Amino acid sequence: MTRRALQPMKSSELAEWALPVLCYVCEAANSRDTEYCRRCSAPMALAHQALGQTTRPKMVAILGPSGSGKTVYLGMLMDMLSRQPERLQIVARGAFSIGLQQTTVSALARCEFPAKTSTEPESWNWMHCEIHRNDALAASEPPSFLSRLARYTPRKRQTALTNKSSCVELVMPDMAGEAILEEVEHPQTFFLVRSLLRNSAAVLLLLDASELSRGQRDPDFAAMKILSCLKEIELQGGTGRKSRRSVAIVFTKVDQVQGCRENPEEFAGAYAPGAWQHCRQGFRDHAFFAASVVGGCTWLEVRGEGRRQIPLRVEPHGIIEPFEWLLEKLYPRGRP
Repeated sequence: MTRRALQPMKSSELAEWALPVLCYVCEAANSRDTEYCRRCSAPMALAHQALGQTTRPKMVAILGPSGSGKTVYLGMLMDMLSRQPERLQIVARGAFSIGLQQTTVSALARCEFPAKTSTEPESWNWMHCEIHRNDALAASEPPSFLSRLARYTPRKRQTALTNKSSCVELVMPDMAGEAILEEVEHPQTFFLVRSLLRNSAAVLLLLDASELSRGQRDPDFAAMKILSCLKEIELQGGTGRKSRRSVAIVFTKVDQVQGCRENPEEFAGAYAPGAWQHCRQGFRDHAFFAASVVGGCTWLEVRGEGRRQIPLRVEPHGIIEPFEWLLEKLYPRGRP
């Protein structure tokens, strides 16, 4: 003898699984169980996390030729921000957002640099982070919107504004330098790179200062190609003469260069005149920064591999400043 029981039908769940999920980067339709977008190979975890949010996270494109230090810079940036809660409180969203930080810190602890980023989009590291910023710091930065508004606001309202903390979300991918330049020179080669160049709200462009100081022009040529491509994409969208996208030019490995750390814009005019001129003529908001992760390097002879550069000690310099500048451009303090 069996008992009778009511069993709910699973047709509603099947209907939910039949609905497509749009890719966060290229907006292509994918099934719910897809790990990577079928069109651009971006992780679908970004789309699942953005489904229940009212505000769409903004993307920041991390660009630069191969060997410019994009992986090391991003990994160190995440590690420093996660350990400095009084400046910016950053929380990684999703397990995939912690992989780059772990890889970079572990490699530097072994006196090594992380492995070169593969050209396969499925192997690229992505960072989806939630940033909590205390707007009370803006009250001591004249002139600011918050300080001007306080003059005409009652005292109770001033206290509420001063104690206000803002929360923003950013998505930053670590793309291979070869893939970036290949897409810039031959459009539609890497559809994911093209989608990121089109939809990114800001750009971090990394250039190797040590190569530029030795008279090599390849980083400057690569920067000119990337900046020209960004400008062409915006012209196709019908924007004005100058781009509204903020661009931060970051000279990396400045521990090996004299003079760049003190005045990066002067260094750009002397050693990267092409990039310097493109920024002045094509981008309204741009700035130059100098950054380094290690305080010194040496060369090690490895049997079967040849010479390999290894870091002697970790001494970060100028890592957070470019990110803070872009964050202020994307989300100005005190904006209602």
